[in-house]
Amino acid sequence: MKNDHRKVSVLRRSDLARLTGCNLETIRYYENIGIMPDPPRTAKNYRAYDDTHVARLRFVMRSRDLGFTLEEIRDLLGLVDGRAGTCADVQAMATRHIESVRAKIVDLKRIETVLTETVSQCTGDDVPECAVIDALAEVA
Repeated sequence: MKNDHRKVSVLRRSDLARLTGCNLETIRYYENIGIMPDPPRTAKNYRAYDDTHVARLRFVMRSRDLGFTLEEIRDLLGLVDGRAGTCADVQAMATRHIESVRAKIVDLKRIETVLTETVSQCTGDDVPECAVIDALAEVA
């Protein structure tokens, strides 16, 4: 009979941070707000993270990289954890997020245009007058 039990490695928070590239304080914050579950404790009362914590933190970080809010991530994790939601719910959330990203792109393009026009008016000379400063000081 084959032994399919694999050894689960016990990690400290610093190990979790190193493996995921996540800041220690961010991990603490995610635990405090319930995005990351509280890890079990060892006999010496150290936090004992494992591969499931690594996977969950990577999921959260990837979601943040894609611009999802913490509330949206909480909803996504609800589906992952089997608590609530359907694929249709996730699709609707992702579609709303795409619309938000597209609106931000439009805003960023407008900002780029304004800045490009303003910088092009700048002489770059070593003088106190500056078109960029003047444009920033204008009342909208």
